Amino acid sequence: MRKLLVGDALRKRAEQLGVAMGTDQSVVVPGRGNVPIIAEDYELQRRVLEAERHLREHRLWLVAAFSAVASLVSAVAAWLAVIK
Repeated sequence: MRKLLVGDALRKRAEQLGVAMGTDQSVVVPGRGNVPIIAEDYELQRRVLEAERHLREHRLWLVAAFSAVASLVSAVAAWLAVIK
């Protein structure tokens, strides 16, 4: 099992994946004005893991689609071989 990233490594990976870190949102705190909402490490880890899972599933879908096309081409070639 892979070790979970923390700190700067986690933020760098989140940036690479395009994961929202929550810094673009803010909340109004009396006496302090707008304070940015920053995702905690556990929330950022969840988002990074979800983004990585999405990428894996996307790649697997492409492999499955390619496999289906290759199977179809093979079936057509076999059918043509039998006819001739």
